[in-house]
Amino acid sequence: MEIPWRTIIKQIPSQNHADFTSMSPESISGGCINQAFKLTGGQQTWFVKINTAASLDMFESEAAGLKMLAGTQTLRTPQILGTGIADTCSYIAMEYIQPGKRTPHSQILAGKQLAAMHQCQQKPFGWPRNNNIGSTRQPNTWRSDWVEFWRKERLGFQLQLAARKGYGGRLQKTGEQLLSRFAALIDHAPCASLLHGDLWGGNILFDRQGDPVIFDPATYYGDREADIAMTELFGGFNADFYAAYQNVWPLDSGYAIRKTLYNLYHILNHMNLFGGSYYTQAQNMLDRLLAEC
Repeated sequence: MEIPWRTIIKQIPSQNHADFTSMSPESISGGCINQAFKLTGGQQTWFVKINTAASLDMFESEAAGLKMLAGTQTLRTPQILGTGIADTCSYIAMEYIQPGKRTPHSQILAGKQLAAMHQCQQKPFGWPRNNNIGSTRQPNTWRSDWVEFWRKERLGFQLQLAARKGYGGRLQKTGEQLLSRFAALIDHAPCASLLHGDLWGGNILFDRQGDPVIFDPATYYGDREADIAMTELFGGFNADFYAAYQNVWPLDSGYAIRKTLYNLYHILNHMNLFGGSYYTQAQNMLDRLLAEC
């Protein structure tokens, strides 16, 4: 895909577009969904993700989520510069933040700030628009009941997607059983907290001062434990992070079981995207949860 850089630059508000007369796009790691670039010109550096024109809504949803998270004035997010379509490409451009080194205080600050972000609440559960979890569409229909939200907008949706992809048989049978019984596992009354939604170790960095920065959100209002559960799924967060979070806002009893319920959503999504060993992991999680119901 040929990228029309000059068109993109003209479309994005900037203090000094002249800096980019001798621009230097550098391809960098940005996940497996989009092409990602560090775009440098003069004193300015942008981070730009590129996809097909059909992906504009995905980028607009990402921008909306980052702006909402930034508005909490808790965890830092990259400043959004713009989204749009240029020729056959869609793009999102944002502030480029140079990764730095973690300090002894980095994880502590991340835990405290995440707890503060989760204290930003609104009812009901959901989000004003659908967005994406990876490359999968994530429905966010407003629902007053958290159990119903998790049944319809999260687990049920992923199980339906799995059926369309050919994952039937025992997975669907145990999945249906869990959908009818898992309410017993949510034995607390969660608030509708503002969530990152996809908070694994690859979606947080620490800047040159060692302060945390989060990005690539799948934002919605839900049980804060869904965010905490995902931090444990693939690692990247240490004991200081969890202790700092708990010092601000302790988790309710029963979290250890609900953690598996919430992470099942992400494993089902990985199964639908990548197949392989995620099928076995999803089935094992289903069996474990049914034994607890």
